[in-house]
Amino acid sequence: METKRTNNDSVVNQLNNVLADLQVVYQNMRTMHWLVKGPEFYQLHKMYEGFYTELADVVDDVAERILTLGGVPYHQFSEYLDQTSVEPVADVPRGKENLKITVENFEHLLGEYREVQETASNNGDEGTVALFSELIASTEKKLWMLNATLS
Repeated sequence: METKRTNNDSVVNQLNNVLADLQVVYQNMRTMHWLVKGPEFYQLHKMYEGFYTELADVVDDVAERILTLGGVPYHQFSEYLDQTSVEPVADVPRGKENLKITVENFEHLLGEYREVQETASNNGDEGTVALFSELIASTEKKLWMLNATLS
């Protein structure tokens, strides 16, 4: 049976861009976990730990998907920084401002997830479509919770 997929290169390239952004978002969550201060410290400290713990698994899933498709995942910090379109967090603001950064990071990832899913679908890559369907649903839920917190 012939598959619809003819070229994995476009999906692999997009996956590598997502991988770079995931690594920067992961580090952003670590930075905010380490440096958050203020009256919401305990709640935010735990939240950021949960986010970076989950993102570590997502990074691994995306890298393994790249390998499954015959590509080579970015694996050096210089590659992540060269390819990312996410701003690394240098200073952690207090209060709701750090949550706004988190929302921006997850909104960015959500947009990328949707683009990868569309490209993968057009290439008949059901494995990538399934992976990114889960990531989209999970990220939408995070954004709903974060935005509810900000309201």
